[in-house]
Amino acid sequence: MKKIVKVSTKTELGAFIDFPHELYADDVNYVPELFIAQRDLLSPGKHPFYEHSEIQLFLAYEDEKIVGRIAAINNTNHNKLYNATDGFFGFFDVVNSQDIVSLLFEAAQNWLAEKGLNRILGPVNFSTNETCGLLIDGFDGPPVAMMPYNAPYYLNRLEQLGFEKNVDLRAYRYTTGNYSDRSVKLIDRIEERLKRNDIVIRTINMKNFNQDKEAIREVYNKAWDKNLGFVPMTDKEFDYTAKDLKLILDPDFCIMAEQNGKIVGFALAIPDINQIQIKIKRGRLFPTGLIKLLTGKKKIDGIRILLLGVVDGYRKMGIEACLYGHIIKSFSAKNMKYAEASWTLDHNDMINKPIEDIGGKLYRKYRILEKAI
Repeated sequence: MKKIVKVSTKTELGAFIDFPHELYADDVNYVPELFIAQRDLLSPGKHPFYEHSEIQLFLAYEDEKIVGRIAAINNTNHNKLYNATDGFFGFFDVVNSQDIVSLLFEAAQNWLAEKGLNRILGPVNFSTNETCGLLIDGFDGPPVAMMPYNAPYYLNRLEQLGFEKNVDLRAYRYTTGNYSDRSVKLIDRIEERLKRNDIVIRTINMKNFNQDKEAIREVYNKAWDKNLGFVPMTDKEFDYTAKDLKLILDPDFCIMAEQNGKIVGFALAIPDINQIQIKIKRGRLFPTGLIKLLTGKKKIDGIRILLLGVVDGYRKMGIEACLYGHIIKSFSAKNMKYAEASWTLDHNDMINKPIEDIGGKLYRKYRILEKAI
């Protein structure tokens, strides 16, 4: 007996969050999300996304056992910006069964169609500002911080439903001693040239965090304005994200390009907190998870280069290379073992080329898919 249930109670929400723990119980690469973080993300009133948009969560059951989950997402800010009628799916996890996949998407698509939407894209949780993409290449290790993970069979199951590629996302990897020292040294010359245009490279000022945060928000919303599917964050959404990131931020990995006091570009890398989270059973901070987080932070030896953006008018000046170069220099100085640069659009040569020039190796790919409803 198979059935789909709309999530409407706290108990069902808890089951929705916990399902991946059961699905990937025997997968050594699976990293559980923190329960409290997922609960807040999926609870209207907790996350500012719900001030402008809406979601509906669904669970799939077979013989009273949960075998799949999906979120149908109506991102109204996206549709207003692009004058579109797009719906999205996210938080998608499922057993290897085409019947269950079909039931989940039938429920999600019906809900989106009732909202007047005629195309479904994903996976995104809730937009490209959050975790997004289906892992399609590079299943040989755990995901890094804030990157998705799924079993290899997902792509085939979605293609059988008629989903097609919308865009591919890239992840690059640097390892200790395996990046171009020559390219990093050239950055010093580029930086000297930038100084002649009054552009300086500096780290974030933690004593003046709020002011720098506001400058970064402005750059973030401008620098990504032409990236496929990007929706600017609202002030509250940016503050929500910044508050979480500040807890793990290392200022040596938050680099800014500034001209006469105006921020024109920035790059951010974060510690690969997944090194700790992979050890926290079912994502629970109590009784021992919090201790693992607090005691394990100093032992993290990898980073994810999460963001890099330069506003229009300052691109192709070498700022991108300098921002990356400073992060790689700090990476080396701190004796880190690896850095992942993710994600970048498959066709974004302006970003991909500097990454490759410094020695980044393409090692994983993710895909956002689409289908007419």
